[in-house]
Amino acid sequence: MTFIIGITDASHGNPIFIFRTFTSENKHNKSMKRIILISATCIAFCALVACGDNNQNSDATSNTATTTTENKAEDDAKGVGKFTSVELTNPLDQNMVTAGKGIYDVKCGSCHRLTDVKLVGPGWKGVTSRRKPEWIMNFSTNVEEMLNKDANAMAMLEECLVRMPNQNLSDDDARNILEFMRSNDGEK
Repeated sequence: MTFIIGITDASHGNPIFIFRTFTSENKHNKSMKRIILISATCIAFCALVACGDNNQNSDATSNTATTTTENKAEDDAKGVGKFTSVELTNPLDQNMVTAGKGIYDVKCGSCHRLTDVKLVGPGWKGVTSRRKPEWIMNFSTNVEEMLNKDANAMAMLEECLVRMPNQNLSDDDARNILEFMRSNDGEK
């Protein structure tokens, strides 16, 4: 059996890690399990590093996303999905903020920080000033289609290299998260 694992630098396509081992079908089963575990750990670590705070790559990506957003019509900046108009509360609805924080703690916090620091996904600080409320709700509830069709979502995927999983959020969940994001960005 041949087992090969390789990781490439996403920005240039150059190999940065290649691991290869050869064993027979039934021999060294315990060793093979160790190798697979170590290799999987290395892949996970490299994916996190690749999505980390690399100023050179993230600056180029965010400039592309900004230019793309500026050139799009108003409706295109709302993303792909059913949300074409979102009515915001003023002041913030504290019940929605609390519910949104609960959802963040359970479903979002392991991949997203409330600062501008990237973890697996981008940090949430300032997201409500960069994205329209409709875009945020469409992305929250329509992840796959947004990642396949929306230029801004595709640019984020290129930067982070990890597809956001569908969290099966209801419309109310997405609206609560949006209110929590607004609170996180300092709105009152």
